[in-house]
Amino acid sequence: MKKLVVGLTGGIGSGKSAVADEFARLGAVVVDTDVIAHELTGPNGSAVPEIRKIFGEKAIGPDGAMDRKRMRDHVFADPAAKKRLEGLLHPLIREESQKRIAAAPGPYVVHVVPLLIESPDYRRRVDRVLVVDAPEEIRVSRVQARSGLSPDEVRAIMRTQAPSAARLAAADDVIDNGGDRDALRIRVAALHQKYLQFPRS
Repeated sequence: MKKLVVGLTGGIGSGKSAVADEFARLGAVVVDTDVIAHELTGPNGSAVPEIRKIFGEKAIGPDGAMDRKRMRDHVFADPAAKKRLEGLLHPLIREESQKRIAAAPGPYVVHVVPLLIESPDYRRRVDRVLVVDAPEEIRVSRVQARSGLSPDEVRAIMRTQAPSAARLAAADDVIDNGGDRDALRIRVAALHQKYLQFPRS
């Protein structure tokens, strides 16, 4: 029986993790590409030896994981380095995502892909696109609060992502996450019921 695969996406600070957590609480299986990326680049992660080979010892922290801050600064300043890192990580992330989706129990999977709209390959792998959206000011303040970045730095990251209008145009379902957690919970519960009703062949 085929599982429904819902692609969950949204810009930085929109609250993708909070939405995914709510779906998980209701029993959905969540496959998150960011979580997989962290595992691949964490201590003893399977991508670490290759990262060391390509970028040198400076790319690896004392704990044996990729030094995220250093690599983020490096790829932000050097588009060629960004391409090399993505060329290494993206196929590994896709492969692991597919395995986890195939092995997932339950009627549907929530596949969290931050750059879903920008990645036609991922777009083809999901049955529905669910976009989490929130006003820009709220998104900026959320990211500031958790990362310590300045508003200008957050907006610079936003500019590298698809604009909200492009995401919303590609959406089958939208969650407005501009309110509190209770409002979010109600919206997710309604979508959960909707996804349970989808015919699966």
